[in-house]
Amino acid sequence: MSQINQHIVILGGGTAGWLTANIIAAEFDPAAGISVTLVESPTTPTIGVGEGTWPSMRSTLMKIGISESAFIEKCSATLKQGTRFERWQTRDDSGDVYYHPFTLPHGFQDLNLAEFWSAGLLGSESFAESVTPQVAACEAGKAPKQIQVPEYAFTLNYGYHLDAGKFAELLRENATQRLGVKHLLADMTGVRTTASGDIESLETSEGIVSGELFIDCSGFASLLLGGHYGVPVNSQRDVLFNDSALALQVPYSDASDSIATTTHATAHHAGWFWDIGLQHRRGVGAVFSSRHTDRDSVEAALDQYLRDTGHATGLENPEPRLITFDPGYRQQFWHRNCVAIGLSAGFIEPLEASALVLVELSARRLAEQLPTLSANMATAANDFNREFNERWQQIIEFLKLHYVLSERDDTAYWRGHRDPESIPPRLQQKLGEWRYRCPWHQDERRVDEMFPAASYQYVLYGMGFRSEVQPSVYRGASSRQQRAQELSEEVRRSSHQYLQHLPLHRNLLDQVNSQGFATRAGS
Repeated sequence: MSQINQHIVILGGGTAGWLTANIIAAEFDPAAGISVTLVESPTTPTIGVGEGTWPSMRSTLMKIGISESAFIEKCSATLKQGTRFERWQTRDDSGDVYYHPFTLPHGFQDLNLAEFWSAGLLGSESFAESVTPQVAACEAGKAPKQIQVPEYAFTLNYGYHLDAGKFAELLRENATQRLGVKHLLADMTGVRTTASGDIESLETSEGIVSGELFIDCSGFASLLLGGHYGVPVNSQRDVLFNDSALALQVPYSDASDSIATTTHATAHHAGWFWDIGLQHRRGVGAVFSSRHTDRDSVEAALDQYLRDTGHATGLENPEPRLITFDPGYRQQFWHRNCVAIGLSAGFIEPLEASALVLVELSARRLAEQLPTLSANMATAANDFNREFNERWQQIIEFLKLHYVLSERDDTAYWRGHRDPESIPPRLQQKLGEWRYRCPWHQDERRVDEMFPAASYQYVLYGMGFRSEVQPSVYRGASSRQQRAQELSEEVRRSSHQYLQHLPLHRNLLDQVNSQGFATRAGS
């Protein structure tokens, strides 16, 4: 086997650093000449609030060799089936609810049910209820699978909620004990460069660490790409206003309390609350714009939210942690022989939990390019920067969609989000097109699209948007309508069956912790 001789140095641990190390190390034969060293500061705490994943994490965990049963047990993980939005459209305390589930609309590859729903041909239920049984399962607190379903397989599509600190520790163990990643606990004290400007080595409190490729996973500090190379951030404050968050952990009132199987995202006067259920606690926080409110007002709103959702003492006991950030992303993610992944590359806000999937995508893309990197660094960097610049723009457009569609008029925050000056031009164009056609495959620019057309459908029609479509004008309209109604009826039947046969979310997790899934991954 020919030697590649590529020594990769990752600066920073946490979820981003260790997930990147695992993905790269799991890709290559140990004899191929690619080695990975992770340098982690023993004194710098991690942010630790990235507690939601997309379904893509299932294939990532399987690829790096972690058992799903062990992951669920060790990381207090739960199964996330999507996001439940409340009070985003009209501030109505009772009826303003919709879902963005992870399961695609039934028959999505062959027929666009959104056209028939928009034309009023699928009944009076909400769009998501009409096209997937996942909404019924989430409303009833049901898990997306049964214990006899093999690891990482599913009945209804799902990702995870997890304890970020425990997850980073599991990833560290897997990387160092199974995949040969070297771990150095040390603070970086300096950077040595070659005459051309590439990084040659890192100076640390434990000595010099040399390499050919350096991955910056140092969080908001961005010690290499931002600090050493000075690559600036493209600020998005004028598009997405949130720049602060209050985060805390809340215990369940009783060990038998139900565990939510979706992220709950509840809008407030100048942002929104997140609420996720782990096995032994809830992770709760308030995202907000410091230009539109102050910490005291947000704390008062968060206190009331906690009391309304079963935590009777509100903020009397836990002290929320303030996190501030500049919403935006680096003008370049790969400069010379340095690549930023995770918070060092950028951060917008936790809506739709895109942080960890960007780590997955970045690390996979990097792993694909490693075998030819020594002779192809500049081209690889250009391709990487182009791809992830596009991905960040799509994230911004998709998150902005949630705010643009709101009809809330109670504060300047919500009114400001509808100002045309704050809406990206491509999103404005799409909104105009979607008035007369429903999103579908033509809106997907990539095979590995971050937000498929189905995601846009769930948000658009969940928020009250309507497309003026006439499916009756197409050839074979009657047979297509019949097929659409058959698919919708299959959704209703499946909803009924899943409510009968799927276990409660907490019950499944208890079974997993006691006996594991029936078939382990790779067995």
